[in-house]
Amino acid sequence: MISTTITADQFVQAVIDTIYMVGMSLLIGALIGIPLGIFLVVTKPGGILQNKWVYSILNPIINILRSLPFIILLVAIIPFTRLIVHTSIGTNAAIVPLIIYIAPYIGRLVENSLLEVNPGILEAAEAMGATPFQVIWHFLLPEAFGSLILTLTTATIGLIGATAMAGTVGGGGVGDLAISYGYQRFDSFAMVATVVVLIILVEGIQSFGNYLARKARRN
Repeated sequence: MISTTITADQFVQAVIDTIYMVGMSLLIGALIGIPLGIFLVVTKPGGILQNKWVYSILNPIINILRSLPFIILLVAIIPFTRLIVHTSIGTNAAIVPLIIYIAPYIGRLVENSLLEVNPGILEAAEAMGATPFQVIWHFLLPEAFGSLILTLTTATIGLIGATAMAGTVGGGGVGDLAISYGYQRFDSFAMVATVVVLIILVEGIQSFGNYLARKARRN
């Protein structure tokens, strides 16, 4: 037994649930957020596919979604969550608001990473006759690859914090364990254990992300 109220199996399952929520949310959020970030960069004024209308629509939508605290977003879209997964409780239900939370966040981080690329490289690519798609795929993304790895690392860590907050409404995972046992049942050991696990996850992910980014930049 880990404590008088929580078993080792419950604790391990909570960690697995957290990893599952973070993994699924990051995967789907990245599939949405990375294209969003690319569109923001290429359609902005002076971009290689400059489009005032597309940029004027995407930019404020991302700003609005990013301005909402996750706990408010979590509660506000409960009807939508029920429509998608037919429940508002549990790990699958938590993934819906997590995706909506992380996708625009990734989009903005990707935008910042791509804007760090030297404009001269893109201009040279266009001068050589590269199409917009070729400029993006063969020049823009490779040049920003190291920074993009750190972007996804930051997003992953943000998701870990968000999954902990999802526990306040029965979202499952380590956060749910901390609320159900550590807070509501005054189990100090359970609370400390969940904090330690979250710290280990964050430190491990950050260190691995930094390693990959350094390796990408050297190449």
